[in-house]
Amino acid sequence: MVYMPFVVVAELRAGFASGERAAENLEFLEPFLQSEFVEVLHSDSETLQIYAQLFTSLRRRGTPIPTNDLWIASLCVRHHLPLDTADTHFRNVDLLKLVNVE
Repeated sequence: MVYMPFVVVAELRAGFASGERAAENLEFLEPFLQSEFVEVLHSDSETLQIYAQLFTSLRRRGTPIPTNDLWIASLCVRHHLPLDTADTHFRNVDLLKLVNVE
């Protein structure tokens, strides 16, 4: 199963919209998102609480991360999912399980 935080889908759509192959990319994205093997993760009240907790913790330590990345981390924590990333700033997020951080 592939879990896609809503913010990742939004970032993909924004990138496609500003690119030269928007229609071609969307033709691939739509069936991918509709696949039985893909689930888009959306925020709920528990995600909102986790977001606030992580935001506060990171800010107090002086290690804030970009807002969209904080949403991604919050959704991963909420759903007990590891995050496969090369972005090392995710190391600063409490409770987040990481895969492939360089």
